[in-house]
Amino acid sequence: MDWAWLGRNLDDLALRTLDHVVMTVLALVIGSVISFALALMIRSRRSLHGPILAVSGTLYAIPSLALFAILIPFTGPQSLLAAEIALVSYTILILVRNFLAGFEGVPPDVVEAATGMGFTSSQRLWRVELPIALPVIVAGLRIATVTIIGLVTVTALIGLGGLGYVIIELGYRRFNLTATLAGTLGAILLAVLADRGFVLLQRVLTPWAARRRVA
Repeated sequence: MDWAWLGRNLDDLALRTLDHVVMTVLALVIGSVISFALALMIRSRRSLHGPILAVSGTLYAIPSLALFAILIPFTGPQSLLAAEIALVSYTILILVRNFLAGFEGVPPDVVEAATGMGFTSSQRLWRVELPIALPVIVAGLRIATVTIIGLVTVTALIGLGGLGYVIIELGYRRFNLTATLAGTLGAILLAVLADRGFVLLQRVLTPWAARRRVA
């Protein structure tokens, strides 16, 4: 490990880490909004279940390099738009399935009770169904986030990548083992911190689940 190199490039590593986080958060937010909307569409029209999951599954199966090759002629090289389209497409299958699983796990008698209390469908969704479905939804967000953090490194191949740029451009292509290790360990640390962060978020948002486990 070349500690002198790390000292000289500490600011650049911090900026690359920030880029990595921004790309991850942007993809996760956009993917969550799209997936939530698709899950609601499936709930209202079950006939959409097969087609939506088929399309999202196809997008998930496309190798990232192939997807970049398809998008770059339309978005241009080193395009954040191309990177985000690819990253978002990989989140949709994971998140749609977890949104649906969360909603389907809400006990029917709870839904009936909320309806009997005069809740509208919108009130029932936000005040009853969504809170109960949160543990499953957060589990999906954990998987999607770790997946995105790993995939962001691949976008280094189109000139982006956050810590992936450190791994490939500064490390692999310059035979710099220190840079490769710094980028790799940084990405792993981000994934671990994000996963633990969602665990804490779930505990904060669903304290009754923790009490139920203790009991």
